[in-house]
Amino acid sequence: MIPLDLQLNGYRGVDFNADDLSLDCMRQACDALKADGGGRMLATVITDRLDRMVARIGRLAEFHAADAHVREALVGIHVEGPFISPLPGYVGAHPAEHVLPADPSAARQLVEAGRGLVRLLTLAPEHDRGMATTRWLAAQGVLVSAGHCDASAEHLRSAVEAGLSCFTHLGNGCPLMLHRHDNIIQRVLAADGLKWVMLIPDAIHLPPPLVRTIVRAVGIDRVIAVSDATAAAGMGAGRFKLAGREVLVDAEGAAWAPDRSHLVGSTASMVRVRQVLHGDVGLSAYEVSMVTEINPARALAACRSES
Repeated sequence: MIPLDLQLNGYRGVDFNADDLSLDCMRQACDALKADGGGRMLATVITDRLDRMVARIGRLAEFHAADAHVREALVGIHVEGPFISPLPGYVGAHPAEHVLPADPSAARQLVEAGRGLVRLLTLAPEHDRGMATTRWLAAQGVLVSAGHCDASAEHLRSAVEAGLSCFTHLGNGCPLMLHRHDNIIQRVLAADGLKWVMLIPDAIHLPPPLVRTIVRAVGIDRVIAVSDATAAAGMGAGRFKLAGREVLVDAEGAAWAPDRSHLVGSTASMVRVRQVLHGDVGLSAYEVSMVTEINPARALAACRSES
């Protein structure tokens, strides 16, 4: 099988959130992804003004419809936001001024712009009143994932009952300092009914021993590895853009906000992710295949069959 990355913001100089993204640039990113050991992905559109997000999703859908080369790589779209927590730490690299409470009407605009390509949407359950948006998205066959949130155990239970089935990049999208007993990481690990947990195992977002611990706690059949790569992936140290905002990549390959207050995606290829999982985390070759190929494909297939 070919790796399936459910969270890719851009690749090798191409930002999927750029308003001037062209079909030629999209093809270039797809070629580079394949050459670097990737191949299939969900292009991720992050929080911005709702109309901008709709336009960016629509542009990706146009490229998918127009070009067989793009269709080979672009399996679908991951919408990360705007229904996330605006609180510092939890909001991460997303612009807090564009965060919105979850709303089925706004969600419909995002999903319809994708012409069937929106396969995954990340939101904060605590900002989804009555879990109405989660319930609507799940009914459309969209994989609904919690992330960039501080959902309580009760919020998680209610969201799972409404159709939430995943958590986005556990251990990231949260403050550096958390309560040692009651925090979002512990709540997710203890949650019943949550089918999938996504991680960014690039040895920067999470230390390999923690990845190993989470895999043991969750179970290898529920873990999905993503790269969370941006346009800075494969480009070396320097300054890059994500949705118009500056990203600073240091000599170690970590992508930072200019003030170094938080990470802004990653620079990892799927080859790098697989190397860390095998060499540093200690997964077998088959287990690496499970979390980078089999499980993400199963997650996308399951949400469509259950809708």
